[in-house]
Amino acid sequence: MISNKILINIKSLNMIYPILKIPNKQLREKSDPILDIDKDIINILDNMAETMYAAPGVGLAAIQIGIKKQLVVIDCQYGENQKKNPIFLVNPKIIWRSDEKTTYKEGCLSIPEIYEDIERSSKCKINYRDKKNRLQELDCEGLLSTCVQHEIDHLNGILFIDYLSRLKRNSIEKKFIKINKRSS
Repeated sequence: MISNKILINIKSLNMIYPILKIPNKQLREKSDPILDIDKDIINILDNMAETMYAAPGVGLAAIQIGIKKQLVVIDCQYGENQKKNPIFLVNPKIIWRSDEKTTYKEGCLSIPEIYEDIERSSKCKINYRDKKNRLQELDCEGLLSTCVQHEIDHLNGILFIDYLSRLKRNSIEKKFIKINKRSS
C-alpha cells in the first residue's frame, strides 16, 4: 500500500500528457467551465504547459489531452533565446474581435504535420480567470490573437480544419482515419 505522502509527491511531479489526434471524437466535444480553481486544476495547467513545450507547440487546450474543462495554456514567444512565459487561461471568453482579418499558416498538435492558411480576426480581447482565480482581460493581436482564437475554438469542439473547404477538410480527416486504422 502506498502512503498518502508518496501519492502527494507523485501528484506534484510534472508529467507530459498524451495528445489526442483526429479522428478522436473527444476533440469535437464542448468543454465545461471550471467552477473552482484548486490545486488539481493548477497541477493540470502546469502539466499542460510542460506537454505543450515538449510537443512542441504554442498553445494547448485541455480537451486535447482528454480533459473536458475550459483550460488553455499559450506561449507564443517561447523558442530560441526566449524563456518560458506561459499564459494560463481558465474559462476564457472572446469579448471582442476586430473586423480586420489576418491570415496565418496554422497547425495543431491534434492534427500533426498539417499546416493551412486560416483567416481570423487580427485582434481580439478576451477575459479569463488566472491561476489565482483573478478575472483578467487581455488584448491580443498578431500571432497571439490567432492562437487565442484557435485554442478557444478547441473548447467549443471546433478545429482549424473546419475553416477549410469541405473537400480539403474531408481529405485531411480521411488521411488521419487511415493512419489511426494502421496503428490500431
